[in-house]
Amino acid sequence: MALVEITPQEYDVEIDIVYATDRNFTGAPIYTRPACYLHQDAAACLKKASLIARRQGVKFRLLDAFRPQEAQRALWNHTPNADFVANPDFGSPHGRGVAIDLTLLDENGKELDMGTGFDEMDIKSCHGADGLSHGAEANRLLLLGIMVSAGFEFYDHEWWHYQLPNARSRYPLFSDSSLRSPMMG
Repeated sequence: MALVEITPQEYDVEIDIVYATDRNFTGAPIYTRPACYLHQDAAACLKKASLIARRQGVKFRLLDAFRPQEAQRALWNHTPNADFVANPDFGSPHGRGVAIDLTLLDENGKELDMGTGFDEMDIKSCHGADGLSHGAEANRLLLLGIMVSAGFEFYDHEWWHYQLPNARSRYPLFSDSSLRSPMMG
């Protein structure tokens, strides 16, 4: 299988899968089991990014990675906003295991200020948004530099979302049944 499990020990990251909690924009858990998987190509880039981050004195907190097609449909049904939620009829990079949502932590494990929260569907969540504090803008640029240097590309509307280039043409979609232990129950 092309999906590999991402563990804190192997990738030197913290994992907080927000869609397995009610701390997401739907207000309810989407996954019944918090798990973090990526396509092996994305996992290799994450490992490189984690090393770069450590050299900069920061660490990643992973908020979402592989997202089964069933979960994408649930998110779209709740909020069909194509700027922030991929239409499941076309598939998303998350459904291919090549996208990751993340933020940065300082050396004490505190989240850095990014100007908005994760999944905040607002113009201020966009890269290059006006009206951010100097610190938030610098933190976003640090995250951007690390992720692009490791082989990811950014999505303009979400400072937290990174994916491998040409995801839709290079990688297949996966469903929950692709996993040995389903995330959706």
